Amino acid sequence: MKKVIVGLSGGVDSSVAAYLLKSAGYDVHGLYMINWHDTAGVIKGTCPDEDDILVAGLVARKLKIPFFTVDFSKIYYKRVVDYMFSEYQSGRTPNPDVLCNREIKFDVFMKKAIELGADYVATGHYCRKESIVKNEKIIYRLLAGKDKNKDQSYFLCQLSQEQLSKSLFPIGELEKKEVRKIAHDMKLASASKKDSQGICFVGKVDLPTFLQQKLKTKKGNIIKIPKNFDGFTVSYNHNNMKLNKSEELRRLSKSYKYMPEDGAEVGKHNGAHFFTIGQRKGLGIGGLKEPPFVIGTDINRNIVYIGEGKTHAGLFRKALFIKNNEIHWIRNDLELENNKNISVLVRIRYRQTLQKAKIYRQDEGFYIVFDNKQRGITSGQFAAIYIDDELIASGVIE
Repeated sequence: MKKVIVGLSGGVDSSVAAYLLKSAGYDVHGLYMINWHDTAGVIKGTCPDEDDILVAGLVARKLKIPFFTVDFSKIYYKRVVDYMFSEYQSGRTPNPDVLCNREIKFDVFMKKAIELGADYVATGHYCRKESIVKNEKIIYRLLAGKDKNKDQSYFLCQLSQEQLSKSLFPIGELEKKEVRKIAHDMKLASASKKDSQGICFVGKVDLPTFLQQKLKTKKGNIIKIPKNFDGFTVSYNHNNMKLNKSEELRRLSKSYKYMPEDGAEVGKHNGAHFFTIGQRKGLGIGGLKEPPFVIGTDINRNIVYIGEGKTHAGLFRKALFIKNNEIHWIRNDLELENNKNISVLVRIRYRQTLQKAKIYRQDEGFYIVFDNKQRGITSGQFAAIYIDDELIASGVIE
């Protein structure tokens, strides 16, 4: 009998995952990971660790499986939270959930599970895994979940073949309503529990307050860039561009660069590193005809640039760039050779509809050029690359 350790979080998804595995004949054990203790910046009631442990324990008792907890908080802080602070300080916007899966759930947790004799680890992610044989070698495919509204493959975009070989995703073939029904039918304690929100293992946070634990506030100017800013016209004058040329690709993928004299001061902020592209809340700007959105930040000058209206050109770009050392191939056998290109589907944030694009591999890295301009391309976020519904690679946006 194969032993599986399930990351039992107290939520309905991991609870049903444990139930399905036990029903399939696995020797199932439940493990709750304690990865956070500090409540600074956490909105009250959104990270009830004690309640989650209680619910997870009740689920384990109902399913008659062993249950235990383990504290990974020190390594979580080092690998995920310190990285978050560092990225925000440099003006980039990280995705802690992707890091949490890569560094904690499918690394530290997986190693602990194997140490405890597990053959596999399992989670309640809405995604699927398949295996194929190519050149006499087993290759694991990471596929989108059947429920397209809940597909969580994006969060697993940094996993490796080794990690996938030891992973199980029992609810990937189900829709959320089916998962809820199973939980209710089995009278599991998590059946009516709301889905978790916020940073992985931390909860829903007031991000500026959370970041102020390490990042200092610093007053700066908010400058509004007009819709007719010359830089937008110049940046997108690419009708005759030859996309196999690195200089043209670089030009197309560059983020807009603004100067204070390009617009007018309309307010103050407490630190440019607290803001990200596309952000609307927290600006405190009134008196405009349309709502303001962040379209750029200058960390060195401590300036936040905004544009008026959700269709402002500063929110949109045609392409992005990923450095060679920041690209990660789940499917190593599909790795793109230099000076080659391939048509793919890409998403730059969770739950975004997959976007048609082409990847161009050049000496300096990977350029992703979209069929349509994309809103809110943000440095530090992950671009996940698909062929049909298979996630083949990902990378950190420069």
